[in-house]
Order: sequence, then structure tokens, then C-alpha cells
Amino acid sequence: MKIGILQTGYVPEEMMDSHGDYPQLFAGLLAGHDFTFQTWAVVDGAFPSGPNDADGWLITGSKHGAYEDHAWIPPLETLIRQIVAADRPLVGICFGHQIIAQAMGGTVEKFSGGWAIGRQTYDFDGTTRTLNAWHQDQVTHIPTTAKRLASNDFCENAALIYGRYAFTVQAHPEFDARFIEGLAEARGRGLVPDAQIDTALADIANPVDNAALSAQIAHFFHHRTPS
Repeated sequence: MKIGILQTGYVPEEMMDSHGDYPQLFAGLLAGHDFTFQTWAVVDGAFPSGPNDADGWLITGSKHGAYEDHAWIPPLETLIRQIVAADRPLVGICFGHQIIAQAMGGTVEKFSGGWAIGRQTYDFDGTTRTLNAWHQDQVTHIPTTAKRLASNDFCENAALIYGRYAFTVQAHPEFDARFIEGLAEARGRGLVPDAQIDTALADIANPVDNAALSAQIAHFFHHRTPS
């Protein structure tokens, strides 16, 4: 099964050699599930010819806001709606979660409650999942076609399911402890309160459920349901 990765941002340059970029992170996360991958850097204006260029689609994270005025965001929203109309499975992670919600009629905002970074625990429809997160923006109103699948006290709409069409997650199942540590130094200091960064770094050695989310994403691509 061919998965088209729609890349909406880049890993910090100083982390590229040690971690790779988003396409490598997702290829590693989804290894062993019978996928091949092709990437389009939509953040640079490189788009597929249409939704049929891949069997399924995945939208990455980004440092950008879904509500910001970038030339590539309106055509990405159009492509999202085309993918849904073409009945191709669609997965969104962090920014991907947000831009899919926005394209489908929801609202994304910079959350007044601040940042979530490092390990966060969510209720996934009755199952506890702990994942790494790195975000301030949130989906504050979900589209009418979406159902809330996960939440916690900080992030009400932490995962959404759109029938058989899309599965989106605010957290980052592709991020491990080393990646969070690198982000804290590359993008965190001066943006996120130092005390919050220090708390997150003190906790990063504890386990996360990346493998479980990888299995849910793969199951969704193959069967149109995350479980």
C-alpha cells in the first residue's frame, strides 16, 4: 500500500543528521505494516496531481499554524477535501490533525492555556495512551463530520475520527525521548517556559505508547478503523 506523505514542515536543521526529517520518522514508525512511501513537500508548494497519486495519505506536523496566511495552506485544504471525496484514507498528526479539522469546517486556535510538551496521557475511547506532544495550537471546535476519540484535561480534542475517511491525532507518535530533548534545545528555550521544559525533560525516560499508535494508524490505513 502506497502512503503519500504531505510534508508541512521540517525537523530543525541541527537535528537532521541525528534524527532524519519527517518522512524518515514516519517510515520508521510505520515499518513492518506493508507500506511504501512517497513524499510531497507541500510546505514548499510541491503537491501531488490529485488524491489518486497514493492509496492513503498522511499529513505531518509543522511549526506553522493552520490559521496562518501561507500560500500553500488553501490548496492543502482543497486537497484534503478531495482526498475525502475520493475515498482515500487520511491520517493527520499534530498540524495534520489541525489542518484536516480546519479544512472540514472546524476551528483551530492558539490555546490560551499554553503549551503541551513531552509525555502526555490521554483517554483514547476508554484506553489510556501516553504519547509525546509538542504544541500550543489546538482544535477548539470539531467539524460536524468528526467524532472525538481521545482527550485529556489540557487538550479536549486530542484525536478525532471522521467515519471511515480520516483519523487524526494531536500528539506525536513518531517522536521518541531523544527527539523531545532535541526539540527542547532547538525550539523550546525562549518560547516555552523553562520550568515546563525542565519538567518535561525530567520525565522523558519513561515509556510512551508509540507502538500502539503505530498499530492504530496502520489498521486505519488498511481497514478504515483505528481498532
